[in-house]
Amino acid sequence: MSQAVTFRQVFSSREYRALWSATLLSDLGDQLARVAVAVIAYERTSSAAITAVTYALTFVPALAGGPLLGGLADRLPRRELMFHCDVARAGLVALMAVPAIPFWLLCALLFAVHLLEAPVRASYSAVLPQVFDDDRYVTALSALQMASQLTRILGFTAGGLAVAFVEPSFALLIDAGTFLVAGIIVRWGLAARPAPKPTETAPHALLAAARLIAGDPRLRLLVAAAWLAGFYVMPQALAVPYADGLGAGSEVAGMLMAAVPLGTLAGVTVFARYVPPRARLTLLGPLSVLTSVPLVFAAFDPGVAGSVLLWTLIGVFSAYQVTANAEFVRAVPDHRRGQAVGLAGSGLVAAQGLGIAAGGLLAELTDPAAAIAIAGVGGVLAAVPIAVAWRPIARESGARAG
Repeated sequence: MSQAVTFRQVFSSREYRALWSATLLSDLGDQLARVAVAVIAYERTSSAAITAVTYALTFVPALAGGPLLGGLADRLPRRELMFHCDVARAGLVALMAVPAIPFWLLCALLFAVHLLEAPVRASYSAVLPQVFDDDRYVTALSALQMASQLTRILGFTAGGLAVAFVEPSFALLIDAGTFLVAGIIVRWGLAARPAPKPTETAPHALLAAARLIAGDPRLRLLVAAAWLAGFYVMPQALAVPYADGLGAGSEVAGMLMAAVPLGTLAGVTVFARYVPPRARLTLLGPLSVLTSVPLVFAAFDPGVAGSVLLWTLIGVFSAYQVTANAEFVRAVPDHRRGQAVGLAGSGLVAAQGLGIAAGGLLAELTDPAAAIAIAGVGGVLAAVPIAVAWRPIARESGARAG
């Protein structure tokens, strides 16, 4: 297929509908759980710091889970792995909903729930190229990314409303139900496929995946392009103090935080629907540079409207991440996909965490606007050599695609 694929073409697949629906349900449940657990933490401790640490527990497991558990997707039947992990997560979240549960146990269960996310995500990434082994794959991945952005935009709002009208423990039971239904959808919606045949132990598989990425220029550049998110994640982390610097309140901070996923949703939609596969490869490099450019303008006092527009452009340009993700997964051999995806995903989480931490430090030393502008300059400088090195690879890949 040389033309852009339509969403109707990918949603005509029963297996893809199952994957998409299960992903949407799990993501919505995750957002609901984050709100519910944050409310429980604050109700029990009255500590903003403990509440923040508890919320951070929903992201930390990805650092360990990717390298340690992502490889399970290369050693076990992926459909069954997704099903059993979702059922296990449903059970763990249901335990979290017990009203009298000790707070330390609640935190431990929360950590375990998100630790199990790693093999599920790795399995999704490994199965999708088996469902679509042609240009439909990129469009299918784009639709999954759009669903993810929708849950980011709507999930916290829906979670806040749910917790406002029902007890947080009941909201957690709803979350447990989303995991259970997602597992059932996967179990009955996906075809059974045998597990890849491992040729080494898990530690050797992890090292082999690391060597594969490090030794392949194409994979190295794709991972580096993805990890650039560590620069342009900073605005969302500094949205509240940045809005305060504009003389605005929390409502503007909310608008700014929503602007990036809204822009991503728009960019991914246009990219998937109207940009042919060959052009996507060509645009990957330039867009990786452009994504950080809007951050630089924070130094020039763009005002509320200008900031919302600039932050929306960050999301629009970041649509290149779908192509980077798709090309990376397709370039990795099937028997190493789960481990490689888990490893790259953990690196992405680490890059974003470091970017947020650096942004906070810079904002303390200067001010939020200056910190964001510095991140923009750093992102551009880091992206330019990646884009230059990607050009001959894009030409070669585009020639094959065409």
